[in-house]
Amino acid sequence: MRLAAALAAVGRGDRAALRQVYDLTAAKLFGICLRICGERASAEDVLQTVYIKVWERAGQFDATRASPITWLATIARNGAIDWRRSVAGRAARDSLPEKAAFAVADEAPRADQSLVAAEEGEQLHRCLDELEARTRTCIRSAFFDGSTYAELAEREKVPLGTMKSWIRRGLMRLKDCLGDG
Repeated sequence: MRLAAALAAVGRGDRAALRQVYDLTAAKLFGICLRICGERASAEDVLQTVYIKVWERAGQFDATRASPITWLATIARNGAIDWRRSVAGRAARDSLPEKAAFAVADEAPRADQSLVAAEEGEQLHRCLDELEARTRTCIRSAFFDGSTYAELAEREKVPLGTMKSWIRRGLMRLKDCLGDG
């Protein structure tokens, strides 16, 4: 509530209220700018323009449409993105050595990729569970444990051709179940 009240006061031209908004939000907004700009000096410049925009636009803030911090963070984010798109941002970005990108690259899969992989894994296991127990065990042994068809045939005491047929028919049922048929 303090931030919303301070923004309303800024909208009426209260300089002390702008100082209060700055004190309450500068760290968070600077973090947004720094993350997008990638360099401290540019982030500081962008942050300065953010508070100029806040001074000019605080009267337009509508607490029924967004929280004060969301509104301020959007201004900071958009300002930093504008800087990145500008000539100064492009020049700074292009002057960074390519190796710097590898230092900050995240090797972890993206969240959407992890979710898709988890869903596909669940679907595969669901489909495997629908197979006959003997076929399911052989397919798991061949594809998850690395057993050869010959080893499986010997273990199950069946001819090699029979083992190949069991696995082939099981894989075709898996394909149909997974929707790739």
